[in-house]
Amino acid sequence: MKKLLSFFAFVLVLCIGSNSFAQIRKIPAAVTDSFSLKFPNAENIEWGDRLTVFEATFQLKDHKYQASFNSNGNWKKTEKFLEEDEVPSAIKEGLSKSKYSDWDVKSNVEVTFPDESTQYRLLVKKNDLQKKYLYFNKDGKLLRDSITL
Repeated sequence: MKKLLSFFAFVLVLCIGSNSFAQIRKIPAAVTDSFSLKFPNAENIEWGDRLTVFEATFQLKDHKYQASFNSNGNWKKTEKFLEEDEVPSAIKEGLSKSKYSDWDVKSNVEVTFPDESTQYRLLVKKNDLQKKYLYFNKDGKLLRDSITL
């Protein structure tokens, strides 16, 4: 029993250590410089290290945003968090025509990519166990869905 408890303690320390390691890296100057050029009026900026990208969460005007950059400072995407009344009608119509039409929408995000394409990501929930991200193009076509925890 003592060995089992020691093993679980070791695993816990390892997990905590690996999660905190992801936050230890310093945000590269190329990343912060790119961010400042792209979003000069951003406020309340908080940085996170997601190992493959650096993410800045910030306020711009009346919206919350999250922008991702690689370690060279190349912008990968920007997510704009939307209120329900800000979701385009084409997206709402696409959802209503999908097999998820009776699921509850929990969040709405407009995602913009470097090629100037835009997608809309909706987090929908049927119950505590059934949750999915739905990805729509700007015309309301469901592109894909993915399971979330």
